[in-house]
Amino acid sequence: MIRKFVGIPGLRLVPSAMLIAILAGVATVHAQQTPAQQAPTQQPQTQPPTDQPQTQQQPENQQPESQQPSNQESSSSQEASPEDIARKRKAQTHNYQNWTFNVGGGANLPSGTTQQFVRGGGGVGAAGVARNANKYLGLRLDFQFNNLPLKTSALQAAQAPSATSQVYALMLDPIINVPVTKVWSGYIVAGPGFYHRSGKLDSSTAIPGSACNPFFTWWGRCFAGSLPINGHFLNASQNEFGYNFGGGVARKVRSNIEVYAEFRYMHGSHNGLTTDTRPITIGIRW
Repeated sequence: MIRKFVGIPGLRLVPSAMLIAILAGVATVHAQQTPAQQAPTQQPQTQPPTDQPQTQQQPENQQPESQQPSNQESSSSQEASPEDIARKRKAQTHNYQNWTFNVGGGANLPSGTTQQFVRGGGGVGAAGVARNANKYLGLRLDFQFNNLPLKTSALQAAQAPSATSQVYALMLDPIINVPVTKVWSGYIVAGPGFYHRSGKLDSSTAIPGSACNPFFTWWGRCFAGSLPINGHFLNASQNEFGYNFGGGVARKVRSNIEVYAEFRYMHGSHNGLTTDTRPITIGIRW
């Protein structure tokens, strides 16, 4: 059969044309496959794959722009760190001193029955300490000395040329602080008190066993309405329980020092004997 095709005129070139076409197709296929297989080897090794986005290489110690804080954020973080914010909050919620101390002095004004025998103007010395629960409330312990100079009429009733008399007070009071401004403030105190009143007559011409007058009754040395026969009425000493109340104003002169002025009323009694004083004190608190 092939020989017949070959022998036909005009068809002698067909096998040759077919062979050339086949060879040309094989060459084309080979040319298309070879660049595809060799393409990866021709690209530089540092070039990333074509299917991934190219990113600029950054130094290891430099953060991406999306992670870097802005100027405003960095400045705010520098201005107020978490530690600073915690300190500020603590300062705002704890704007008072846990302990407060005070010392002062002044003069005393007697009151009640005491005023009949004691003249005003006796010296006062005071010291105290307060434990504050918060900015407004606390507990204050005060010690106070009040001089009680006897009037001339009292010395005449005692038949004595001179004498000394005083009261020692120990008071435990709740204190209410009233802040008015950053400079001025006030406070109120009230509570129980213990008072020890004592005195001494330099001498006396009173007769032991004689009837007591009002002075010796207040003096506290009468027994069944009469002076002791043993003559022990020159010295007086008695303990009294009672109360006190008052208040004061304070002005800040430094960050932790205040000047204060205080007025109190103090009352003590024992077996019908009373001691009433109204001390006025000026001092400092810190």
